[in-house]
Amino acid sequence: MARDEFSNCESDIRLEGKVALVTGATSGTGLEVAKNLAKRGAKVIIASRNPAKLADARNIITNAAKHKNVVARTLDFESLTSVRTFVHETMMQEPKLDILINNIGAIGLEDRLTEDGLQTMMQVNYFGSFLLTFLLFPLLKASAPSRVVNVSSLALVLGFIDFEHMNDVGKYTNFQYYCNAKLGNILFTVEMDKRIKGQGVNVYSMDPGLGKSEFFRHLDNEALKTLLNAGLQLIGRPLDRVATMPVYLGIDPRVENDSGKHFRDCMLFYSSWFANNTALTSNLWEETKRLVGITEEEDWERQKL
Repeated sequence: MARDEFSNCESDIRLEGKVALVTGATSGTGLEVAKNLAKRGAKVIIASRNPAKLADARNIITNAAKHKNVVARTLDFESLTSVRTFVHETMMQEPKLDILINNIGAIGLEDRLTEDGLQTMMQVNYFGSFLLTFLLFPLLKASAPSRVVNVSSLALVLGFIDFEHMNDVGKYTNFQYYCNAKLGNILFTVEMDKRIKGQGVNVYSMDPGLGKSEFFRHLDNEALKTLLNAGLQLIGRPLDRVATMPVYLGIDPRVENDSGKHFRDCMLFYSSWFANNTALTSNLWEETKRLVGITEEEDWERQKL
């Protein structure tokens, strides 16, 4: 195989006995990540809101991996209740969780508030993944050593955090909400690493770059959607190659000492100067906990696990 940007991600690490959870795994990079992990022998849980697409994706993954140890579980990031229900089901049915890959990401969603009072783009791209990860942390800790991989985007460099207006409808363009959410993923990664240091759970963020996907499928403008998706097919990188990087961060011993760091193309990469703003990362963490409604019972930071 010719060398490419992801050649350094390659390994022959096997994952028998390991359990991995991949969000947004019914298509695109998420589907390829799930296939990669399953081919290594892991039990893979795939999560998405569409039951039919989940069933199709499960068949694709089991056929590729040549084993049936793939679980499809419904999860809708537009509903924090759905996230909590998903976590409850997972905690009840899974004795361990070794790898969590927060792959979910979308652009072009309607500019409105969800049932939880959060802006839809922000909830799907940031708040939902934060809540999922926060609630699953006790299981990740009990399964240590374990890892969390947050898939972000280069768009984060255009993002900013305005605590007074994060969820204002009509405040920003759709793309700006996306940038802000992806910056949130980075700041969440940095702050989580500080708060869980020494507990056996590593957390990473990464920029996957452009892949040959239909990432713009939610756009209302049909002409623009067609143009942008055609552009991805033209200049994007093969999704099975892009998928090697979140897998690398999820399993490879070479990044064992890089928890809290940001990656691109299997190498450490600049994230944002905001990531060094300790007051900002701490305040965002606390405000996010408030906005997603972390209860006293859920708050492991204030309990002895």
